[in-house]
Amino acid sequence: MKINSAQNRAELSGKLTNVLDSRTLTNSHKRLAEILTEGMTVLDVGCGTGAITRGIAEAVGPTGRVVGIDSNSNLIERARQAHDETPGLTFETGDIYNLNYEGQFDIVTSSRVLVWLSDPLKALKMMKSAAKIGGRILIADYNHEKISWKPQPPSSMLSFYSAYLKWRSDAGMNNSIADNLTEMFQKVGIKEISIIPQHEVTKRTDLDFQTRIGIWADTASSRGPQMERDGCITEKEYVKAEKEYREWIIKGAQSLTMYMLAVEGVKLP
Repeated sequence: MKINSAQNRAELSGKLTNVLDSRTLTNSHKRLAEILTEGMTVLDVGCGTGAITRGIAEAVGPTGRVVGIDSNSNLIERARQAHDETPGLTFETGDIYNLNYEGQFDIVTSSRVLVWLSDPLKALKMMKSAAKIGGRILIADYNHEKISWKPQPPSSMLSFYSAYLKWRSDAGMNNSIADNLTEMFQKVGIKEISIIPQHEVTKRTDLDFQTRIGIWADTASSRGPQMERDGCITEKEYVKAEKEYREWIIKGAQSLTMYMLAVEGVKLP
């Protein structure tokens, strides 16, 4: 039941889909960008609209092979329309719990995906199975409980954020998954594990500051109706959170730090 509930709650809509298009390999999956070389085969699980996946394909070149997979057929269609002419790149609609790529890839990766799953350990097992012997599994994900705003945003947003975390955890999602990834890698037998902090910091001096810190206003407007449907918040509460947060961005916001770790390991015989 929780798997279905998590899948329903993870479904992207509204302004939040725009953030997928704005991501790039170098800005949004830095550790992966460092280890890609020409000719590699890479599986990008939970690829969304394919913005990062295209960067992967460009990095490995036409002699490589890159597959982006996502359960959301609408996002896959957008990915195909935007990036399908990139050599060596294909997109497929599929289920992270049922990957059919036994031992095919040099790197199997996901970014900001396991945090949306009710059974991330099962997903990690499938990702490991898709890697070649000697291949790498690389996961980048958040601990949402370690978010840091400076100064604190309005109380309406803090209340919304608290409700948001509860809405997620009620569906079986792990809000602090970044700090549990190492243990999960060990459980599924992934070896040579390394942890690289990749915290996402945006400051008022950044050119894209308002867009990046505004992700929580977009979350209120996009996730709010879902949360209301599930009885976790009222329309009045999430509308107020979005409005007051957007005002805070203009008048008082200085920085936002999203706690993220990149955890990687190797599939050995």
